[in-house]
Amino acid sequence: FPLAAAGPSQAPPPPLPEEDRMDLNPSFLGIALRSLLAIDLWLSKKLGVCAGESSSWGSVRPLMKLLEISGHGIPWLLGTLYCLCRSDSWAGREVLMNLLFALLLDLLLVALIKGLVRRRRPAHNQMDMFVTLSVDKYSFPSGHATRAALMSRFILNHLVLAIPLRVLVVLWAFVLGLSRVMLGRHNVTDVVFGFFLGYMQYSIVDYCWLSPHNAPVLFLLWSQR
Repeated sequence: FPLAAAGPSQAPPPPLPEEDRMDLNPSFLGIALRSLLAIDLWLSKKLGVCAGESSSWGSVRPLMKLLEISGHGIPWLLGTLYCLCRSDSWAGREVLMNLLFALLLDLLLVALIKGLVRRRRPAHNQMDMFVTLSVDKYSFPSGHATRAALMSRFILNHLVLAIPLRVLVVLWAFVLGLSRVMLGRHNVTDVVFGFFLGYMQYSIVDYCWLSPHNAPVLFLLWSQR
């Protein structure tokens, strides 16, 4: 028997606003970005084999942390300043001055982007890093990866090295970036973007290369020290 006579017929629901219909029907770009983010998180967790002592590769964790120190900004800055103080040639001083400029630029840009993006570090990360700052609680981009790409390009372009040493420099940069994911410090996309950013940073340094001709005041002040 028909049940329509039991009560008044209900009116159809009003149409959804345009923005609600867009949320219920996300664009292809939105779906692709969410899928890539999910793959990034999954792959980063799978590769985090040294994230803790109880991890599958937990015994390698001390070695990875030693490699972490090799890409930290403070040893590079202190080493550059020491060499700059000991340098007695204008050519060496020029290269070291630009290396110092590159390191400071790297620290500034990475801190700026981390503060803007504010992506948290992976949940399986242990905050036992060497000399951290307030922005180091954020993950994107990897400062070690930017520094590895920046320093490898700088060294390969301004030091005369034998082929085995040049291969070793590139290998150091790659393994350092990989170790950031293995330690659980970063996601894969943090490291990939860090490599790209470091590569571009060297291009900026090379374009703005400091020399006694375009920055005589800097070299004059330093020579007086």
